[in-house]
Amino acid sequence: MKYLKKPSWHINEKEITPKELFDKRRSFIKLGAASVIASSSIVELLAKEQLPIKNLSFIKDKNLNNLELNSYEQITSYNNFYEFTTSKERVKDMAHTLDTTGWKISIDGLIEKEFEIDFDDLIKKFTLHERIYRFRCVEGWSMVVPWIGIKLSDFIKYAKPNSKAKYIRFETLLDDDIFPDQANMLFPAIDYPYVEGLRLDEAMNELSILAVGLYGSKIPKQNGAPIRLVIPWKYGFKSIKSISKISFVEKEPLNTWQKSNPKEYGFYANVNPNVDHPRWSQKKERVLGKFFKQNTLMYNGYEKEVSYLYKGMDLKKYF
Repeated sequence: MKYLKKPSWHINEKEITPKELFDKRRSFIKLGAASVIASSSIVELLAKEQLPIKNLSFIKDKNLNNLELNSYEQITSYNNFYEFTTSKERVKDMAHTLDTTGWKISIDGLIEKEFEIDFDDLIKKFTLHERIYRFRCVEGWSMVVPWIGIKLSDFIKYAKPNSKAKYIRFETLLDDDIFPDQANMLFPAIDYPYVEGLRLDEAMNELSILAVGLYGSKIPKQNGAPIRLVIPWKYGFKSIKSISKISFVEKEPLNTWQKSNPKEYGFYANVNPNVDHPRWSQKKERVLGKFFKQNTLMYNGYEKEVSYLYKGMDLKKYF
């Protein structure tokens, strides 16, 4: 008899529901038998718990590591999105200008045939998977997020890169009508458009996804709607938001933060507690909602899944 070994990043199904809502299942049962009343009451309870109504169909993840999810409110109210503002708390209120209607993504470079695809058509072509991942910011804070997404390896196979393609380059939409900081001609926070990149073998790793949702619903604007990259073993700035262009290239792309300050930010940006940021330690992290800091894990806890990608590399040099 063959036994299927589940990857260590899978998560216990009961943990997919936040503990606070899990403990209140009795409340759902008490809502009444009438379907109309029950439906309206469930919506009301979801609103009270600040959870979205699920609108995506996906394969659920399981939690072998028993990770504790951050709340929907925490995940959607504390965000880095410099195209809007450098204030994490203000992004949520400013992101209403992000219009994702008719969103298109251009795919070019070293592929069989360059093309442009509508976002809604794109997600119909792939199976969506729930992936509950640790998310670690280079600034020293972290959270656990139940992403919904397309396996990046599936997308790469669909794009059909040729043998010359060694890297994949991502670009955020450039539109100063949508993003106020892009319209700042004098003192923008960063150079635009925002650019990120991966080695092709990193992109093909099972953990890499193009996220289109979280908590069972389409991804909120402040979290990078309609589609963003999620690479859980790397610092959060690698997980580029609001992607409008994907290119397959031969040479290593110059990512935005490396361009801005190459002494502090490298191409790889792998979570490594043994390599400090020049201005602060990376040994510990503050989980949103918790008072005490916790130890940061090598590769953010995904060492078994990704360490082979960097075998023989000097991790202090290739940071």
